[in-house]
Amino acid sequence: DIARYEKKRARIIGPMSWQLRFVRTGIPDVIVIDEQCIYTNLTEEARRIGAVIIATTDKAMRGLPDRTHADPDNVVEELVTGKIPGAVILNEEEAAEVAVKVALKIAPQRIKYKWGLLTRDQVIEYAKKCSMCRNCERNCPQNLSISSAIVRAAKGDLAGLTELYKRCFACRRCEYDCPRGIPVLSLILASARDIMGFEVYKCRAGRGPIQDTEIRAVGRDIVLGTIPGVVAFVGCANWPDGAQDVAVMAREFASRRYIVVASGCSAMALSMYKNEEGKTPYEEFSGVFEAGGIVNVGSCVANSHIAGAAIKIANIFAKLPLRANYAEIADYILNRVGAVGVAWGAMSQKAAAIASGFWRLGVPVIVGPHGIKYRRMLLGDRDAEESWYGYDAITGEKVYLGPAPEHLFYAAETLEEAMVMIPKLCIRPADTPQGRAIKLTNYISLYKQFYGVDKLPSDIHLYIRFDADIPIPYRDEVVRYLNEVGWREKPAVSNPTIMEDIIEKYRLRREGAKV
Repeated sequence: DIARYEKKRARIIGPMSWQLRFVRTGIPDVIVIDEQCIYTNLTEEARRIGAVIIATTDKAMRGLPDRTHADPDNVVEELVTGKIPGAVILNEEEAAEVAVKVALKIAPQRIKYKWGLLTRDQVIEYAKKCSMCRNCERNCPQNLSISSAIVRAAKGDLAGLTELYKRCFACRRCEYDCPRGIPVLSLILASARDIMGFEVYKCRAGRGPIQDTEIRAVGRDIVLGTIPGVVAFVGCANWPDGAQDVAVMAREFASRRYIVVASGCSAMALSMYKNEEGKTPYEEFSGVFEAGGIVNVGSCVANSHIAGAAIKIANIFAKLPLRANYAEIADYILNRVGAVGVAWGAMSQKAAAIASGFWRLGVPVIVGPHGIKYRRMLLGDRDAEESWYGYDAITGEKVYLGPAPEHLFYAAETLEEAMVMIPKLCIRPADTPQGRAIKLTNYISLYKQFYGVDKLPSDIHLYIRFDADIPIPYRDEVVRYLNEVGWREKPAVSNPTIMEDIIEKYRLRREGAKV
């Protein structure tokens, strides 16, 4: 909200992985924290640069004294003189007053800390302490070549450390496990000083919920499949190869007329990429919830607005009642709404909980390679044909729906794997022939782009129900493949469901009952 209303003065520092980067530059005078996504030793980090911490919630007080009921001027005096390293102030207005007054008073005292990164000579001296034990590399979740970069730095070549900057997300495991006490992160930041100084991007302000009018404009096309899908980029900053991967995926799918939405750290990541013209994805694509649009809904807890959009589609177009009707709405979304969540940098348990909420609602979620550490996937077996039967909600007949979507929680090991899986998981049993052909066109196109132009997905026959589903750009090639595998036509179901209860509900509604 600050960035929305204070466009000229408010600045977004960056995702969670940039939190410690910013603190170690020495720039902040006062750091105000809430309850989420806070480094556990942020108070100690702030003390090193002479900054002040103000905690604003009783859920994360960081051992600071509670000054909620104290006179604000007295609290300012305590903080400026260093009597206390920070304070808990649970009253928002008082917290704001104290933060501003303290910042104005201590800023002149902290000049020496501003951009207080290590000098080149200091980096080299620290690097000379390295014993090449490789503890840092063994503990690095990114498997960065830290030791070799430090050895190069000891000889005066800082390029190796600079190369680590993009992929390092400041977890500090390297520092914790270094027997020589080398501040590895500080070395990386100092070597990337010139890069950090020019990291200026344009990020669209978080806009909040998707409006009903927007849903009415695109809901029909999403359900029919003529808009191939909604792709939501959510989750933390635990990216395997830097923030740009998120932007690359978002640009690709926006250009293919998918609706792209983003939140939290991923929404910031989208802005950290510039095309040949120097434009970020937010400048390239519209901010409307429409085909080819990129929407920033807000912080990570604004994911509820993304789920809300899917629920609104069921409510507005199928007129499904919202009250006490979760299962039917989830069934509708699973079978009709082509939406996929991508938590490419998922890290926290909060991110896992958000993912659980989405797949429970019928929206598949793809996580990056670090997501494997959650040790829980919801994978389908596409070859187990008996697992993919459901019902026609109108006739009650048991019918084959196909593996659409095949998985509900899937970990992709590479960017390319994720980009191929996204259009595949947007396929739904209720797709019209035109919609299915559009979705398969994107699936095949991306598969060829990353796996070879002479190849087709080995499961393409499972998603083609009849001749009209075959994508026109690849028709001849697909027909040959279908003949090779002995493909047979499958029935199309316009009212699919996996719940027997829904059949009875449909019957009662046709008879005029309110259920």
